[in-house]
Amino acid sequence: MRASSSLRRRISNVLYQRRTLTLFLILVPPLLWFGVVYLGSLLTFLSQSVFTFDEMAMSVTTELTSSNFTNLLTPTNYDIVLRTLGMAVAVTLGCVLIGFPMAYYMAHHAGPREKGFFFVSVMLPMWASYIVKAYAWTVLLAQGGVIYGVLKPAGLLPLLEALLRVPVIGGDTLATSNVGRFLVFTYIWLPFMILPIQAAIERVPANLLLASADLGAQPFKTFTTVLWPLAFPGVVAGSIFTFSLTLGDYIIPQLIGPSGLYIGNMVYTLQGTIGNIPLAAAFTFVPIVLITVYLGMARRLGAFNAL
Repeated sequence: MRASSSLRRRISNVLYQRRTLTLFLILVPPLLWFGVVYLGSLLTFLSQSVFTFDEMAMSVTTELTSSNFTNLLTPTNYDIVLRTLGMAVAVTLGCVLIGFPMAYYMAHHAGPREKGFFFVSVMLPMWASYIVKAYAWTVLLAQGGVIYGVLKPAGLLPLLEALLRVPVIGGDTLATSNVGRFLVFTYIWLPFMILPIQAAIERVPANLLLASADLGAQPFKTFTTVLWPLAFPGVVAGSIFTFSLTLGDYIIPQLIGPSGLYIGNMVYTLQGTIGNIPLAAAFTFVPIVLITVYLGMARRLGAFNAL
């Protein structure tokens, strides 16, 4: 008993004196898990992008080829990339327009109880299942659903029908339009935008805003020259989530919106239905490259300081 107590004391002294060794022992297990399970499986999958898919035998051979990456440049596949990228950018901008005013009010005007209410309201949708929320929106957006039921008595149904007749964003109903798909994406990813912006705005001293007003600046001038530049890293931090999550999503495009594949749908179809794993792996490089470039830009803008 005394020997084991002495051994524990010696180990404690060694770990206390050698902080680097302690940190190494703490980080090794999660890093090994991350490296083996996540990176290992991802690299194994991506390595198959240079293999050949035999369409006759519907099987993958180890014959090396670059045709999978060449196929990404075909008009059909290029359209899939642009469609996904356009929606990711639109959702990110929409989340900024909705999230920034809410975050500003939470940071500078809400009292303690009101702020707690807002935090619960923002976080509450995240407690529900992603699949449940997506399927619930199919009911809300359907013709004869809740949204149509609210707009019709208010006399706003003609405006909605005019919006749905607009090319690209419209459709037969909200549930089969890009407008509806945009609404669902924005609703689901909005909390990921509000919280980083709110944290960034809270770091902006209130006396800077007061000083700007005292010096004669109008509210819009104060926003553009003081608040927005200082809170912008939080905006970029939130956009990392909204952009990347939209870019890789494949469930919402299957349930809501017009026909047309997204990158996530294409990878799922190629791998799960057709079995063309090499082309699916080549497609996987597209969001990885886009997100890597985006993260590089975000890092230069100081977004990681607001996370």
